[in-house]
Amino acid sequence: MNRPRLLTAVGLVLTATASAVLLGAGPAGAAIHPCSISGDPAQCANVTGIDAGSHLAVRTAPNYGAPKSPVFGEYHNGDELGLLCWTTGDPDADGHGYRYWMRVDNGIGDGYVNDWYLDTGGPTTWKSQIPQC
Repeated sequence: MNRPRLLTAVGLVLTATASAVLLGAGPAGAAIHPCSISGDPAQCANVTGIDAGSHLAVRTAPNYGAPKSPVFGEYHNGDELGLLCWTTGDPDADGHGYRYWMRVDNGIGDGYVNDWYLDTGGPTTWKSQIPQC
């Protein structure tokens, strides 16, 4: 008797899993998630795509030659940052040629990270939700 319900539940789980795989995760396919950092804007993103043993540095300007922001520590995959606005600058360090940077906030101060390393999705996703700097 419970078999149809079980099959329906399994089907829903498989459909949700397939949708997540098709949509992707990380820089090209994720949607901006609600912010849980108090005092920050309504939009936040998680760090993604950082190699094991490495970290994402927040810069004082949208380029890799800029000093690291003194109010940020090291960020790893899954860490959350508040999004203030977007701009363009140096391409990402891994050679993808991606020039979009997000001005981010941690509740103490702000700085810049290349959007390639955030789960904001592509520019068509966030340009309508986040202002240009």
